[in-house]
Amino acid sequence: MNFDFSDDQKLLQQTARDYLTEQAPLSVCREILEGDQPFKKELWAGAAEMGWLGTVIPEEYGGAGFGHLELAMIAEELGRSLAPIPFGSSVYCASEALIKAGTDEQKKKYLPQLANGERIGTFALTEKPGQNDVESITAKVAGGQLSGTKMPVADGDVADFAVVAAVGDKGLSLYLVDLDQSGVRRTALQALDPSRSIARLDFDNAEATLLGEEGQGAALASNLLDRAAVLMAFEQLGAAQACFEATREFTLGRYAFGRPVASFQAIKHRLADMWCELEMARSNAYYGAWALSGEEPELPMAACIARIQATEALDLISLEMIQMHGGVGYTWEYDCHLFYRRAKALGAALGSLAAWKDKLVDRI
Repeated sequence: MNFDFSDDQKLLQQTARDYLTEQAPLSVCREILEGDQPFKKELWAGAAEMGWLGTVIPEEYGGAGFGHLELAMIAEELGRSLAPIPFGSSVYCASEALIKAGTDEQKKKYLPQLANGERIGTFALTEKPGQNDVESITAKVAGGQLSGTKMPVADGDVADFAVVAAVGDKGLSLYLVDLDQSGVRRTALQALDPSRSIARLDFDNAEATLLGEEGQGAALASNLLDRAAVLMAFEQLGAAQACFEATREFTLGRYAFGRPVASFQAIKHRLADMWCELEMARSNAYYGAWALSGEEPELPMAACIARIQATEALDLISLEMIQMHGGVGYTWEYDCHLFYRRAKALGAALGSLAAWKDKLVDRI
């Protein structure tokens, strides 16, 4: 069993890194964080031109027709650059939902536009902060009309449509809802990481179309979260790797008592701990990618493990980055807070760390 990537996949990753190094330095993330734009539109268009938005979308629907391993490599590089685009919402969630459960008509309508970046999708599951279960969902669909509230919805202020979990005649189901109709009201919410926007969506008899089998929403949502968790783990892995490298370089270049602070035992031990967390996250993310790419029965377990380890690694390394930069680590001018913000945003995007640990226990 080989959990490494092929030479072609590594070349794809290097190409993505080269492109993002040129087009998406950390100054781009800071520009969105400090400005009024919800995301970097030029970078979104560039991602579409590179074919990243349609990585796993079949060629017959306008995609590149690659697999999840290739998407995982791209996700890692996007995490490394803190790319301020709605990639996760549209690619990990909306595209995956349509590929997995959409009818041929729905795929023809949505997937080509998702692949070329004309439309942005998102996944609207929770209805209040801290909600992790589907049993407490109150949004309802009757006669094809959706009513209820969803929050926080990642990129809900910029998405063109959403995959919405709501209760129908036969129980919880997933629905496709265009967000530009009169029955939808959007409210942008304040986010800890303004480079990744969140919103509240209020539905008042909005038109909704069933996605997948009616009454199977809980199973579909669980599978969708597992798939997204593996891909997001790679995004977290990329951010953690960038954190570690920046911290290592800073401590090697910062001197005290005539020697680099990285040479002091206390710093070396902490750097070693960071590296161990990073490599454990990498190993578990690779396992998750293997399970996802082959639709293996281990996916539910692998997704939990990848999600938990990647979240803990990025949380630790982003915090240590601030600490080990000393006084300047707390300043606005240094980039440490950009990684810390992204760590918290990604860590909450698919449900809390505690919820994923509970899932792991249940699945064991």
